[in-house]
Amino acid sequence: MSRMWAIQEDTPYGELLSWNGRTLVHNDRDELEFLLTGAIRIVPCPPSIPPEQTIELRFHPQFAHHQFPLRREAYR
Repeated sequence: MSRMWAIQEDTPYGELLSWNGRTLVHNDRDELEFLLTGAIRIVPCPPSIPPEQTIELRFHPQFAHHQFPLRREAYR
């Protein structure tokens, strides 16, 4: 399995962003950096978080209209 990346608040004690109690993750750091802006950091998902307590970004309702893997030319 490939490395999963999580989204963290860019604060001294930033929490990982979650939806319905599950940590948001994605397998492509570059895609996360392309899609998301603001006061966040992209960090490796801690191994202490089991896969069943995560949700891939593509399954979040606000990202349902995106096709993964991203085709950047579709955003121009």
